[in-house]
Amino acid sequence: MKLSEYVTHDAVGLAELVARGEVTGAELQSVALEAVAAVNPLINAVVETWEAEGGEASAARTPASGRAPAGAPLAEVPFLLKDLGVTMAGKRTELGSRLAEGNVAAADSYLMRRFRAADLATFGRTTTPEFAYGITTEAVLYGPTRNPWDLDRSTGGSSGGSAAAVAAGIVPVAHATDAAGSIRVPAASTGLFGLKPTRGRVSMGPDVDEIFNGLAVQGCVSRTVRDSAALLDAIRGPESGDPYFAAEPERPYSEEVTRDPGRLRVGVIAQGDGRRSTAAPVLSAVSRTAELLTSLGHHVEEATLDTGVRWEEFVLANARLWTANLAAWVDSVAAASGRPVDLSTVQPETLASHAWGRRVSGADFVGALGVRNTVARAVGRRFDRYDVLLTPTLPELPPRLGVFAEGVEDLDGLGWIDRLFDRSPFTVAFNVAGTPAMSVPLAADPATGLPIGLQFAAAYGREDTLFRLASQLERAAPWSGRTPAVRAGSV
Repeated sequence: MKLSEYVTHDAVGLAELVARGEVTGAELQSVALEAVAAVNPLINAVVETWEAEGGEASAARTPASGRAPAGAPLAEVPFLLKDLGVTMAGKRTELGSRLAEGNVAAADSYLMRRFRAADLATFGRTTTPEFAYGITTEAVLYGPTRNPWDLDRSTGGSSGGSAAAVAAGIVPVAHATDAAGSIRVPAASTGLFGLKPTRGRVSMGPDVDEIFNGLAVQGCVSRTVRDSAALLDAIRGPESGDPYFAAEPERPYSEEVTRDPGRLRVGVIAQGDGRRSTAAPVLSAVSRTAELLTSLGHHVEEATLDTGVRWEEFVLANARLWTANLAAWVDSVAAASGRPVDLSTVQPETLASHAWGRRVSGADFVGALGVRNTVARAVGRRFDRYDVLLTPTLPELPPRLGVFAEGVEDLDGLGWIDRLFDRSPFTVAFNVAGTPAMSVPLAADPATGLPIGLQFAAAYGREDTLFRLASQLERAAPWSGRTPAVRAGSV
């Protein structure tokens, strides 16, 4: 298979070629490595590659607890892991940080077992900001990851390496995580589809029960809706010891993408809370999307998202949760590595957040959990009125590299969270509420050609609604014809 042909197929399509004997898994791995060689020097998305573990060789290693979906719709497909949130036995997991540099995982996490059971051919790991603690991927350990659409711009974060690798054609789908927008922000920045699942949909075990008090979830970024559906089918479901889990869906998500969504009640929110106004090209994209939804038969009206608390209180509570969790995480990594926690091992924003988090009192932390509950209840009530909420994924076009780091030395932990939330005011509430949300690449800026993502959110456990709607939108306003400047097979 030629590289120029490889990049035209999504993951399900590649697996179908393998199943029909038109290409082998070994050939796919060879061409994926060719893609790495072609574009990674330009975008810096892949940290490390190895001989694929999965695909043709995986059957003997698939744990009994793993379960492959019927027909293994992703078998033999080249796959990359984000350097955080999943562990693969014998492979490094460095968390984007010099503090964890050289760390090797002793065992597979439950999620990795699911990837193996799906027969994905995992062959490398992608960049992430340090401890995934940002919405741009510019870790000191790896250097900046560049957007394939414009090499001077950010890919978003924290799954920016995975997004850049998929957008540039290295793989059709890649692992991603999301605690405040880290699937949706990179997807919007690089012209991809990215769905954040419901809290409890995918197990975080066995080393932790939940990450950042349930704000973080596991998922992927992809070029097509059906790939994300197939991947979520492969990894969803509880494991022994999970503290809670979302009820299993009525049918596989891969079937939902073939079903009509019906007439949905859609609430449109064009401006976020906080200080940053939505930019003109993004507002235009929201307006055009609302018109498209109306033309498809949905009921569309302007709405608001009342979180039940003032924006400043929302930011403060999240800062307490985030920094306290980060402080404990950083301390545990430092103890394991034997390294100090200072500017020789962590970045200024991490060090400031670590110090701020260590000062969060138990009472403050419990109060922050109370705010989380208030927000979850308020957001949940919005879905009594609407089936889906539509917002921009980001209020602006992808920023230039270096913007997020300007003046970071003067920020404390609260100031850093305030900066992140100001730049991404639409995504975080759905992490706090635990409800599913997706970014769909429905628009592009006419002046620059940069992609614009539109976010759709649904009630707890209703990924089925989102997949049906996403598939309808993909047919009505296909994005496959828009490709970035840096793409394997054309560089």
